[in-house]
Amino acid sequence: MEIADYIVADDRQLVERALGGDDTAFEYLFDRYRDAIRRLFVQRLGGVNDADDLLQETFIKVYINLHRYRAEFTFGQWVYTIARNTFIDYMRRRQDDLPIDERFAAPASNAPTPEERFINLQQRHQIEHYLERLAPRYRQLIVMRFFDEYSYEEIAAKLGLPFGTVKTQIHRARERMCRMIASGDE
Repeated sequence: MEIADYIVADDRQLVERALGGDDTAFEYLFDRYRDAIRRLFVQRLGGVNDADDLLQETFIKVYINLHRYRAEFTFGQWVYTIARNTFIDYMRRRQDDLPIDERFAAPASNAPTPEERFINLQQRHQIEHYLERLAPRYRQLIVMRFFDEYSYEEIAAKLGLPFGTVKTQIHRARERMCRMIASGDE
């Protein structure tokens, strides 16, 4: 078979050839799915440390079990299922390797400490103080944009103002607030 024939062959044809002993056909299957499966592992692991090992393990399983592939599914779905199961097995093995006290330890809390809560409260009071000192139209824009999280477009529509005007006034309001905070203006 010519190289061009491998390139244009669909997955099922390459599977048939690989099952017939054509190693080049399997190489083309591997090349078609290698990058996508590797990306999957990198995303799930948050890095590349074990992704290549998992990729290799996946395609060893694909090669060994190629005779089990059924044409009702696309070859990509079948490979993805093997990759997913390989990842699940890997995570179970990692979990089994942890000491028992680490396996059942409570996850670290993201809740703020009492000190952090106090500082957050102080900062909130300070921001509210400066907000009260802004002109009402600026206060409204700051609240809508940063507290209610409206987009510029939504604010413009809600207030019946041009988009550019909203952006300019929000910029001016932020500048005024920053100046008050920087100067400690009481």
